[in-house]
Amino acid sequence: MSLLRFEQLSFGFGDQRILVDADLSLEAGERVCLIGRNGAGKSSTFRLITGMYEPDSGDIVRSEHLVVSELTQALPEAVSTPVRDYVRSGLADIEALLRQHETLSAGTLDDEGMRELEALHRRIDAHGGWNLEQRVDQTISELSLPADKRLDELSGGWRRRVALARALVQRPDLLLLDEPTNHLDIATIRWLENVVYGYPGTVLFITHDRAFLERLATRIVEIDRGRLTSWPGSFSNYQRRKAKALEDESTENALFDKKLAQEEAWIRQGIKARRTRNEGRVRNLEKMREERAQRISPESRARIHIEEADQSGRKVIRARNLSYAYDDGERLIDGFSTTIMRGDRVGILGNNGVGKTTLLRLLLGELEPTTGTVKLGTNLEIGYFDQLREKLDGEKSVAENVGEGKTYITLNGKDRHVVGYLKGFLFDAERSMTPVKALSGGERNRVILAKLFTRPANLLVLDEPTNDLDMETLDVLEQRLADFSGTLIVVSHDRQFLDNVVTSTIVFEDGGRVEEYVGGYSDWVRQGKLLAEVENPELDTPTTVTASASAVREMPKKLGYREQQELDSLPDAIEQLEATIAATEAKLADPDLYTGDPSDVQAAADTLRQAQADLDQAIERWTELSDRVEAYQRARESLR
Repeated sequence: MSLLRFEQLSFGFGDQRILVDADLSLEAGERVCLIGRNGAGKSSTFRLITGMYEPDSGDIVRSEHLVVSELTQALPEAVSTPVRDYVRSGLADIEALLRQHETLSAGTLDDEGMRELEALHRRIDAHGGWNLEQRVDQTISELSLPADKRLDELSGGWRRRVALARALVQRPDLLLLDEPTNHLDIATIRWLENVVYGYPGTVLFITHDRAFLERLATRIVEIDRGRLTSWPGSFSNYQRRKAKALEDESTENALFDKKLAQEEAWIRQGIKARRTRNEGRVRNLEKMREERAQRISPESRARIHIEEADQSGRKVIRARNLSYAYDDGERLIDGFSTTIMRGDRVGILGNNGVGKTTLLRLLLGELEPTTGTVKLGTNLEIGYFDQLREKLDGEKSVAENVGEGKTYITLNGKDRHVVGYLKGFLFDAERSMTPVKALSGGERNRVILAKLFTRPANLLVLDEPTNDLDMETLDVLEQRLADFSGTLIVVSHDRQFLDNVVTSTIVFEDGGRVEEYVGGYSDWVRQGKLLAEVENPELDTPTTVTASASAVREMPKKLGYREQQELDSLPDAIEQLEATIAATEAKLADPDLYTGDPSDVQAAADTLRQAQADLDQAIERWTELSDRVEAYQRARESLR
């Protein structure tokens, strides 16, 4: 059943078009991820759904009495409001219905009034509105929240949990999650995954966390050049199909442009040709010109350059028996030793508050250890991402911050205009002149990366570089870091980023141990170790989260009855499509086809194109379902 539909919806700000004749349908029980570049309009789409924005044209059709709740990017303010009161404030709409019901019940009602009262009763009943205190208690219990603590006593991660409880307490038909994993640690992200995975309603979410997306999404909806395109299946399935679609689009555009050029050459022939001109062909040319003028080309891809310094010494950092304690004697790091060699790619893994940034500063010589020694190698040129975060001037433009007041920057020994350089980081000329204070979080991170990568470095230190970055920029950043010949140290909660970038990990485990492992996050998970967790307001001592237990919770889901039926029917469907393609190709190869009605040629070409698209989709769906069956069977075997 459709909960909400966009019908030919258009929306924008001034000259900036966000959506153009967009269509969207959200069905009951789906988990849909909305993706697109930073600034493409994802958050604006959420505001259209909640009614904060009105479309310029088109319609938004909502099911009757649809309840929508949103978890926004912004954390709840650190105020003195108790957790219970903040969660209960999410029931304001239902409380208004109860007051309306109470008022009506107290009066003398005619037939119309009785019908209105009955309708109110059904609405309150449908959302369990008669026992609000019980609902608040149940939600707080399910999310393990400290009900009597104040918001200003909680960390950012726990305030995020409280905000989610406020959204869930309504039991909404449609739950909107806008970058829910931002600034959360790994334990909290996995907890959130389980909450969303088990939610019975429809979920529409925006995220840059590809592991979160891959596990949860049953469908991808992409904002691309003002259009909303639906891609059924997982994120990996979307990536394959999207690449094929862009390739097909490029091929079709090239063929169209070639045909248009031929027609333009024909129309420019001499007087004799014009006297015998086919007027139908002229009209067709005019249509082609109009179609070409309305084409919106794919946006240019991100291009990231990392300026490398001369090679460092072979040993980059050597730490021996490193310990660090607070003034009260509590030890954060105890007896840690490591040697980081030139070219190593090290990830630092741990939950919030365990000491990851402290370890970074110790390794870089910015903090004095309580005991132990740190020795830095020779000829080091360090590029430190987190340091630049505080050095951005919000009043100055993007170009002024990156170029430090200069119009040109030097890359690979050549001068390059700073605005041209910023295009590679997805800032057009106008956006390059925008004050940094007006940028989104993802845009600010791109400014920091752009500034950092202009400085020659042979040791890159990146502390949470992926926050708020869109997935395209993440992909390009990963590729450039893979090509970087220097040494890399990364702190991140982005599990896939760690898997794709690092070759070893330093992990904060339970009991205050800091251990080293070969490989990325997934390789550590397979060790079955415990990850230290300190952000629990109900406990005085650190708790732990078990990697192996998480792997059990994340076991692939078995195919449902309908999915199994679909998988069983796909081989026959694929065979029929292949037969259709073969027959249509034979028809198009017959010269006699081209001596008849031109519409027959077009119809055959359209049939072939559609059959090929259907075949690609059927094969990809068969692959997706088959992979799920195999993954489920492997997981079952591993648990025996």
